[in-house]
Amino acid sequence: MATLDWIVLGLFCLGLVGIIIWVTRLKTETSTDYFLAGRDATWLAIGSSIFASNIGSEHLVGLAGAGASSGMAMAHWEMHGWIILILGWFFVPFYARSGVFTMPEFLEKRYTKGSRSVLSIISLVSYVFTKVAVTVYAGGIVFKQVFGIESMFGIDFFWISAVGLVVLTGIYTTLGGMKAVLYTSVLQTPVLLIGSLAVLVIGLIKLGGWSEMMEICRAVPVNADGNTMTELMRSARDPEYPWTGVILGSAIIGFWYWCTDQYIVQRVLSGRNQKESRRGAILGAAFKLSPVFIFLIPGMIAYALNYKGVITLPDSDSAFAVLVKELLPLGFKGLVVGGLLAALMSSLASLFNSSATLFTVDFYQKFKPQAPEKELVRVGRIATVAVVVLGILWIPVMKGLGKVLYAYLQDVQSLLAPGIAAVFLLGIASKKTTPKAGFIGLVTGFFLGMTRLGFKVLGSGMSHDSIFYKVFLQANWLHYEIIIFFIVIALMIVVSMLTPRADPVAIRGLYVGSATAEEKAITRASWNNWDLLISGIIIAVIIAFYIYFW
Repeated sequence: MATLDWIVLGLFCLGLVGIIIWVTRLKTETSTDYFLAGRDATWLAIGSSIFASNIGSEHLVGLAGAGASSGMAMAHWEMHGWIILILGWFFVPFYARSGVFTMPEFLEKRYTKGSRSVLSIISLVSYVFTKVAVTVYAGGIVFKQVFGIESMFGIDFFWISAVGLVVLTGIYTTLGGMKAVLYTSVLQTPVLLIGSLAVLVIGLIKLGGWSEMMEICRAVPVNADGNTMTELMRSARDPEYPWTGVILGSAIIGFWYWCTDQYIVQRVLSGRNQKESRRGAILGAAFKLSPVFIFLIPGMIAYALNYKGVITLPDSDSAFAVLVKELLPLGFKGLVVGGLLAALMSSLASLFNSSATLFTVDFYQKFKPQAPEKELVRVGRIATVAVVVLGILWIPVMKGLGKVLYAYLQDVQSLLAPGIAAVFLLGIASKKTTPKAGFIGLVTGFFLGMTRLGFKVLGSGMSHDSIFYKVFLQANWLHYEIIIFFIVIALMIVVSMLTPRADPVAIRGLYVGSATAEEKAITRASWNNWDLLISGIIIAVIIAFYIYFW
């Protein structure tokens, strides 16, 4: 990078340091302050944090890589603004009435203590397998490519940049807690958007425009049935993204991630009231319309530029970093690197805070209910370090699976999501779903998902004629996910018929139709016609996108 780029990057970092110093000087005396920012966050901080937490390295590296390798196939996952609206309009009232810190805590109130423990374990496992490993790995790839440094002090620069990123983010998250995550996101989000838009616009200009990109990518077949890179809906025989799996399969992952995963929901739990939480979710849904345009389409631009010989792509996951390095003018490169740093740090910061909350509230506090507040905060910090170390150790295994980064991420999430999604859906939809049904559903979904992952990691030499291969590996990953989802639902319905229901008084307010007139009035007073209008515009944009790329 040139001197001007370093100056721009330095100014961004100074702004970040200023916010962190300000946040650390605020009082963080209780676990509520540390884990949920004192439940006093505004809609701007919540929406920015939802976006910045979601837009991490899996987008900067993985989504652009998916665009370069398979075109629009992964866009389904990025058009999930409608699911974030479900979080804001439907789930925020439930979570607000429950007063919980964590999603496992919500399941304990709706089902059993065992359900809470199982979901905590699943969530921490998912952080190791996906968020930590993916973010650290992608951070190493990006900075090694952008800075052009192969090694330093005899060590591969991949590991220096990756571990350095973890340490820096860990320091400010440890000091500031959830407030640091929320308020740094307000700075990081616009920087990330401006920098990424610069990559999109300059890339299109260099290529020769939108029509040139579409013409080149439309000529590239992606399967034997003639579907091309520009098509969203692909043949039912497509080996990776059949339309029979991608519509419901992506929605199941989206429902789990946006409506039930601690990593995201913790942002709306920190809202000062239902109005701020809902509007934060609506803002997050609006922001969620952008990743296709600022990450996936730049990946397709990189493919087209590579096709024309303008740039050279060493591999798909390098698409975004190569565009930054080769195309951006002085100053903009520093801004985009700041955006990259912002996204990576925001994802890690959110992860650190969520994992600390899960372990501390759902395990340690149950073991030591009389522990003082300062001890809870300290234990949360220690738990975060353990999760990060395990995630780093998983990176070599993740690389060995041989998938494009974003495809790897969605594949693993497809094994974690269906059981959790089914348990939350049935638990909130009906009071007839029993406590034992919730517990058995969680365990069954997790077992079926992890069994497939285990065979994928350890069973590379397995015969295709074996019963284990046919049951656990032969099905398309999206079809397998949908099968798990409906197996868990069917099992929960049967178990609910055979086991006693929860006391309706104990679960009042935790399922549809159980809110009191006063609670309904509070929820109704928390939104107005502007909230409806913005939500309607977001849905209209999503529909228009599907029509254009169908």
